[in-house]
Amino acid sequence: MNILDKIVADKRTEVDFKKSLIPVLQLEHSVLFENETISLVNKLKNSSSGIIAEHKRRSPSKSTINQDTNVFDVAKGYQSAGVCGMSVLTDGKYFGGALDDLLIARASCKLPLLRKEFIIDEYQIIEAKAFGADAILLIAAILTKAEIKQFSELAKRLNLEVLLEIHNEDELHKSVMPSLDMVGVNNRNLKTFDVSLDISKHLSELIPNDFIKVSESGINSVEAIKELQPYGYKGFLIGENFMKTDNAGESAKQFIQDLER
Repeated sequence: MNILDKIVADKRTEVDFKKSLIPVLQLEHSVLFENETISLVNKLKNSSSGIIAEHKRRSPSKSTINQDTNVFDVAKGYQSAGVCGMSVLTDGKYFGGALDDLLIARASCKLPLLRKEFIIDEYQIIEAKAFGADAILLIAAILTKAEIKQFSELAKRLNLEVLLEIHNEDELHKSVMPSLDMVGVNNRNLKTFDVSLDISKHLSELIPNDFIKVSESGINSVEAIKELQPYGYKGFLIGENFMKTDNAGESAKQFIQDLER
């Protein structure tokens, strides 16, 4: 059983438990459910940097990244750094995240917020809307084509944008459909955790131009972004590079300044 299978198995148990505690109707009555969403797509289209900065405490590949982080400060810092959007990891067991992180981020910044989660149930999409997200992540590796269609169409009905994450050609071919907004290429091999930007380069020409292209994982230098921009990438998801420092916002600010020089 690889790490992804393990995470998904635990996620199913977790979601079933949550459904028994908080019914969908209760989520739909939350204050934030009627909030107008902020478009991450528009921000990426009109940006020269395309940075989506992540809030992440730890990960299975790196264990602890930053346990002392304060979401409020990180969100404020990212906003003043001029990033396009903020990705908030809400998985607790493997990434040390929480839905409350999304709520706090929503209360402390006006950035488009991406809920980064292992979504395997419609419930989590309704939950994302109720907790202030503007966009959701769907991971092709853990979903069938029918599920990608079902989940992305529900997201559209809730005015949430959809970033679909792929790792290879097979995942791309089964996933391309009009209810997606962005296609993210994860440069990390989920079985070995090896990272290579060649994955983004190879898949770039296969992704239809109707979608914003986002590169994820292993982007830890200005050079990496400059290397990928000619391949049509408008978005770059960066977490660890900022989060491992004492001040994620300041680190993001410096990075963007260096990039735009």
